Amino acid sequence: IGLFFVIVAQMNYQMGTAVRMGPGYFPTVLGGMLAVLGGIVLFDSFIIDGEKVAKFHFRPLLFILASSLAFAYLLKPLGLVLASAALIFISAFGGHEFKWKEVAWLTLVLVIFAVVVFVKGLTLPFPICPSFVDNCPIR
Repeated sequence: IGLFFVIVAQMNYQMGTAVRMGPGYFPTVLGGMLAVLGGIVLFDSFIIDGEKVAKFHFRPLLFILASSLAFAYLLKPLGLVLASAALIFISAFGGHEFKWKEVAWLTLVLVIFAVVVFVKGLTLPFPICPSFVDNCPIR
């Protein structure tokens, strides 16, 4: 993959110099670093003995995907608070153990953090409350 990006960047963009970088400089350097790192990992995989690769579990992957989609679809109609709560609860079902009390506390802390950082701190225009609530207590 790294070599692909190096080749495409070299063919389509001007390289420039380290002092005056062109549009192909960053993809070339990053692709080169990725290729070198991939070569090291590949070389080590043939030399070092290790345990077998564990079975791939689809359950966590599916729940994380479902929670991300739910957040994307629920943000506008339900607001940041309820969409974030849905994201956290759905993704928590993907773990090997689910404890309602722990997930509820985690949800409370993360929702407060999201509102403070993204809405208050960065002033991003996220709706906080559902669209059907006329007087939102959180402003």
